[in-house]
Amino acid sequence: MPVTANARKGLTLQDSFNIQQVSWQTHAPQLMAVRETVFIAEQNVPVALEWDGLDEAAQHLLALSAAGGAIGCARLLGNGSIGRMAVLKPWRGLGVGAALLNAAIDYYQQQAQPVITLSAQLHAIAFYERFGFKVCSEAYEDVGILHRDMQRIEASLV
Repeated sequence: MPVTANARKGLTLQDSFNIQQVSWQTHAPQLMAVRETVFIAEQNVPVALEWDGLDEAAQHLLALSAAGGAIGCARLLGNGSIGRMAVLKPWRGLGVGAALLNAAIDYYQQQAQPVITLSAQLHAIAFYERFGFKVCSEAYEDVGILHRDMQRIEASLV
């Protein structure tokens, strides 16, 4: 489903995007490009820690611009965990992250997953709270960045 980008960041109405559910086997280059840009280049996550061996068995969400370029992603593990959510800098604040997160929640609801979890960087906690996630851990360091665990309990599935 296409989503229109916000013109306030210099993007026009033709700069829409869509979210697709993809596999690592078919879309690894696009997924890797987003994660390398955001996590490895911007946030200095060590390469060996970014590629943890969990991608092949996971489901993935890929945000694509109207032109077909990869602009965001998220990884969905079988245990109800959302991870590796990233949006390229020019697309931040335009609803891409919200669309990815809503697609992840929808995916887990369709799987009848009663608890959805994620590990949030501290600066992103308020973002996740807007989608019903609650902090459920103290702060801890992961790859040199402070995080807190969060969860969303699907009351209709408990």
